Amino acid sequence: MFKEIKATDIKENIVDLLKNNWGLVTAGNSEKYNMMTVSWGAMGELWGKDSVTVYIRPQRYTEEFMNAFDHFTLSFFSLDKKQAVHGICGSKSGRDINKTEACGLTPNFDEAAPYFEEAKLVLVCKKMAKSKFDPKEFIDDTVEDKWYPEKDFHYIYFAEIEKVLISE
Repeated sequence: MFKEIKATDIKENIVDLLKNNWGLVTAGNSEKYNMMTVSWGAMGELWGKDSVTVYIRPQRYTEEFMNAFDHFTLSFFSLDKKQAVHGICGSKSGRDINKTEACGLTPNFDEAAPYFEEAKLVLVCKKMAKSKFDPKEFIDDTVEDKWYPEKDFHYIYFAEIEKVLISE
């Protein structure tokens, strides 16, 4: 069971959530969706709206869903569930396995994008813009060699947080 709160009422430390707890980005619909682990991200305000930014490499299966749908969710789980979820969603492809079943998750489709009953915090997000890292714009000259040896520069999704749900 979830209750809606304002983004400004999120009690958790956002940096800690993304860096240490990681999030699960999910896009699609009840017929077909995919999710993946993210730890790179940002949350704040953009264009007068509560917003979130997530980064997705072009070869990820989830990128197909992010590109095709206007909404996605960013979910966070309790630490006891984190290992199971991210152990699969951070290393397996939805092209090859049913990650929902493998993680033992229960999908919920009552919002604009799928999320999971086991989450403790869910951000329902509407895409506002998409960009891609351009190595010519990197100021830190170590970034490309360290993070992009395959030249698979992340897409950057900027999204409005339309709704915040917390488990009760």
